[in-house]
Amino acid sequence: MASTTKTNSARRNSIQTIGFSGLTLLAILTVLPILFIVVYIFVKGISAISVEFLTGFPSNGMRSGGIWPAILGTVLLTFGTAICAVPIGIAAAIYLSEYAPDNRWTRLIRISIVNLAGIPSVVYGLFGLGIFVLSLQMGTSILAASLTLGIMTLPVVISTSEEALRAVPQSFRVVSRSLGGTQWQAIRRIVLPQSVSGILTGVILGLERAAGETAPILFTGAAFYLPTLPSSALDETMALPYHLYVISTQVPGMPSDIQFGTALVLLVLVLGLNLLATIIRSRARRRRMW
Repeated sequence: MASTTKTNSARRNSIQTIGFSGLTLLAILTVLPILFIVVYIFVKGISAISVEFLTGFPSNGMRSGGIWPAILGTVLLTFGTAICAVPIGIAAAIYLSEYAPDNRWTRLIRISIVNLAGIPSVVYGLFGLGIFVLSLQMGTSILAASLTLGIMTLPVVISTSEEALRAVPQSFRVVSRSLGGTQWQAIRRIVLPQSVSGILTGVILGLERAAGETAPILFTGAAFYLPTLPSSALDETMALPYHLYVISTQVPGMPSDIQFGTALVLLVLVLGLNLLATIIRSRARRRRMW
């Protein structure tokens, strides 16, 4: 009997070791290509990075100069996306999580939100072209592009925020109501502070996707080249994703170091948003009460 038990235990340990080894191998195979891409872009593009490159305007048919208008345009579009998507997304998540009844209509709404998050970005670009640029006569502008990116980001913000709100234990709400607090007081003072890490993480990841998109802004607000910076929300703007596409496909004789330098700046921007999300999540989790 004892020998049989030892044999079974050894077999389980062997299976567990094989399983962990397989998962480790899969993780390495997943991470290595990503690291290779990051290192390759860094090595090829670091030679182009300079103060002039980061603060100057393109010149000589975009074959030299800097990318400051594209950097500023990307920041403006990301900020505009946040204004359009974050308040509405968090408000919708609060309603679905805390107020909406659990019936087939709310389930249908949740399924629709998940499906909207999977629609290709070019479809959102065509939608923004038809509604904001043509029907509402905003023209190709920062405002039209921000609204388009905001609609594209909205499903991600709603889904992640609702999940973060639902992760807060129900007992917190019950205790608050038993002490005489209203439902809104429980949400504002307990649920939202305890779910802020998940909400902010989802918001930043959504904005990160918006910052790296090309197709939506291609139809609604991005310009091939502008000699001046935008002065209002109804002006066109350059943006890093579209600028990278242009100098990689539309400009003959383009130096490769400028192409990879632009890609490196965009990569740093996206990874910086990822790092910010990680820091915020870590700090907020240390303050959680469960």
